[in-house]
Amino acid sequence: MEVRGRNLIEGIPKTITITDEEIREALTETVNVIVDAVRVALERTPPELSADIVDRGIVLTGGGALLKNLDKRIREETGLPVSIADDPLASVVLGTGKMLSDFKLLRQVCID
Repeated sequence: MEVRGRNLIEGIPKTITITDEEIREALTETVNVIVDAVRVALERTPPELSADIVDRGIVLTGGGALLKNLDKRIREETGLPVSIADDPLASVVLGTGKMLSDFKLLRQVCID
């Protein structure tokens, strides 16, 4: 794929060609951090919620959910069912809107 942008060293516009392998390599560390964060969150999840997660699975939302095969990687690492929201980008905005319209609920999930 050709990518256009400004060369930060020379300061001029430039077009380069990158491969899918280069993109995978660049994302490897970030994907590992995501998978580790999922593991930590599952370890800290109360038993009553864990049962729901085992039954219903994990739903990925946001831009990260659009990374190809991230759902499969998390499924392999956790052994849990993983799915992607129908519209992962809009679901984040809609959820945020619901939180902002219900201040009691917002206070319950607020981290000090």
